[in-house]
Formats: sequence, C-alpha cells, structure tokens
Amino acid sequence: MMKASVFGRVRACVCYAGWKPQRSKQYVSFAQRHTSSKPLPLNGIKILDLSRVLAGPFCTMNLADLGADVIKVERPGIGDETRQWGPPFVGTETTYFLSINRGKRSIAVDMKSAAGFEIVWKLACQADVLVENFLPGKMEELGLGYETLVKSNPGLVYASISGYGATGPYSDRGGYDVVASAVGGLMGITGPVGEESEPCKAGVALTDLSTGLYCLGAITAALHSRNSTGYGQKIDCSLLETQVALLVNVASAYLNANKVPKRMGTAHESIVPYQAFDTMDGKGKLVVAAMNDNQFFRLCQLLDLTSLPSNSKFATNPQRVANRDELLKILNNLTKTQPTQHWLQLLEGSGLAYGPVNTMEDVFDDPQVKHQDMIMEFDHPTAGKIRIPGKPVKLKDCDKTPMRPPPLLGEHTREILLSLGYSNHEISNLLATGVIQID
Repeated sequence: MMKASVFGRVRACVCYAGWKPQRSKQYVSFAQRHTSSKPLPLNGIKILDLSRVLAGPFCTMNLADLGADVIKVERPGIGDETRQWGPPFVGTETTYFLSINRGKRSIAVDMKSAAGFEIVWKLACQADVLVENFLPGKMEELGLGYETLVKSNPGLVYASISGYGATGPYSDRGGYDVVASAVGGLMGITGPVGEESEPCKAGVALTDLSTGLYCLGAITAALHSRNSTGYGQKIDCSLLETQVALLVNVASAYLNANKVPKRMGTAHESIVPYQAFDTMDGKGKLVVAAMNDNQFFRLCQLLDLTSLPSNSKFATNPQRVANRDELLKILNNLTKTQPTQHWLQLLEGSGLAYGPVNTMEDVFDDPQVKHQDMIMEFDHPTAGKIRIPGKPVKLKDCDKTPMRPPPLLGEHTREILLSLGYSNHEISNLLATGVIQID
C-alpha cells in the first residue's frame, strides 16, 4: 500500500491536472539549432533520465547521440555518484562522469520535497521516455511509478533498470557490475587457464554497458510501436538477465551438451587457433584467429608451416581442438622468435584476422581509430578541452552534428524550469529553500 505522504503527493498532482504539458515534438534541440545536416533519428524525443552510475546513463547518452533531448535529474550538492568517482579528475570533474554523460542537460532538484516532486512530475508528464534505476518499488514509493504516471501520460515509455529484476528472491538487492558478472557466470569463465586460477572481471563494466544497450534497443522499439498504437510501454531490464543472456554459446554448450566451461585465458573453447601468442616483445602480444580450415591453411602457408594442415591431428577444427596443446606449442615457439611488428607485417593483406594487444596509448594512436573519428573533443565550462571516446555508430549526413559537453551539476536547472512555466521569482524561492541547485 502506498505511504500516506506519497498518496498526498499523488493527490496533489490532480491539482496540476489543468496544466497542459508541451509535447516534446515542439522542442527545437541544440543539435537542430547548430547544424545544417539532416536531423538525427530521435530529434524531438524528450528523455527524462532519473538514472545514476553507468547502465542507465550509458543508455541515455546513446539516446542523446541519436538526437534525443536528455534531461538528467540529479541531487543538489551531490549529483550522480560518478561525479565523485575519482581520481583521475580534469579540473573538478571526474573522467568517469565525463565519459558517459555527453549530450545531456542537468537539472539539480530534491525530488523528495513536495516542490521538487512537482517539478519531476511535470517533466515526466511531458517526457516521451523515462529511464530510472532505483531499487524496485522505490519509484512507486515516491509517487512516480509507471502505473501512476501513465494515467497522465499514456504515451510514456518507462524503462526500469535493476540489478536482478522487478520481482523474485533477489529483487531487493542492489546491483553493481562486478557482482552481477559474478552471479551471472561471466567471472566464472574469465581468467587465466588452470583449475586454480582466480576468476577475473573484464577491464570495463561489460554487464552494465550491455544492459544499457539492451535498454536502448527496447526503448527505440517501444517508440516505434507507439507510432502505430499511440501508447507507451513499461520496460524492465536487469544486469543479471543481461549477463545470463550474454553467456550465449557457453550457456548453450552447458544446457544442451552438459559441457562445463573452463577459464581459457585469451583462447576459445571451440576454435583453435584463436588467441594471443607470445612474441619477442613479451607474452600475449599478438592475437591471431583462424576461424575455419581454409584460414588455418592460409596461416600455415604464411608461417612456413605447410606440413601442419595435412597432419591428421590438425587438418580440421575439431582435430585442432582435440590436439590444442600440441598445436599451440608449435605456433607459440615460432611467434616468439620475432617482434610483434614482424608478424603484423607478414599478416598484412592476408585476409586473416589478427592484431596486436594494444595499450591505451596504442589504441588512440591507431590509424584506423583515428580514421573512424573515435575521439570526441569538447570545450567544457570548467574542465577546459576534454576528449572522450566517440560515437561507434555513424549516420550518414548526421555524424558531425554538434553535441553538448557533459553538464555541470544543475547547469540547466533555470533553463528547464523556465520551459516548464516557472517564473524567475519562483525559481529564486526554490533555490533559497534548497529544492534546486543552479550552477
């Protein structure tokens, strides 16, 4: 049952019933005002972002990349937790926050206060999409649950991201990437070869990021559906469900063949060779993949190991998997006789899949990375010139559309409140009582 104080808030919202939200399609985006190229696909779509940390903000950043107007709601004085996740800092901003919040506007508002709740309610009533990642049930306690909001905004696409799902024995647990990747099996299959090896987490939060991308896909599908039905949709995503889904072939091998996976280092359980090899420069410096017998034949030609494909131990991929250790020893003994660059030059133009194991410096100095414009530069109001990874999806005639830099906490509070019809006097009162923060 809804708490009395929250019920009072919801009843108070009835008093706003005469307020007519301005539909988002009337909004002229920052990108539209500053470019002559084609509008981005989500131009005119308004996103209310009530999420924090990574999965939700990553989802909404990608929506902003596609042209949506993303309003990020943050707590006054604190903001998104990732604003404190440093070092490293650029000025007073953490590089973590900067990496996942480009293209957004920030409003700092205490949504637990009556006046702050009214602001968020109004924003929700005019939003096309709401994204949140509170513990299941918390939004209902605040009076901002789907069933409540959809009565005033039936076209709302309402996306909830949680650790373990909206219901079930773990639903009230907090969810973070490292825990979800452990419970969901990824850490159990990731790490050095060997029964005694320790499980490893991936170098970035893949479970969080993948959940954000699943949520992005569901949101765009729901918006497409709304075009024909006129109604929004309730979307539920969780880190655990994402991680279990991402087990793909490893899970299928277990579920259908009772094959229990082992940690394989850089290798693949079903394909040989498909891993990192040593070179004169050190261990695991060169990755080579021969995905089929023809590619293995071509690799052996280049390496002057022409007898291997005719050897019954290595002629087919199942035979190579069965005799993995013997084959890998032959290949590794050869690759470590020359520096990495020698092998890269030898494999160039071969049609095979190969590459060095790059450092961060190598990655952003890579000619293909540069060619694909995978570094975005912004002039940030306090951090100065910042650089972050660029858009991985290119849209013809839209790629150069200017974007906002990651926002300061409350940078757009006044602008957003004015668009909702608040007067400067009302905004001053909200500021004086601590309901809002204006940078």
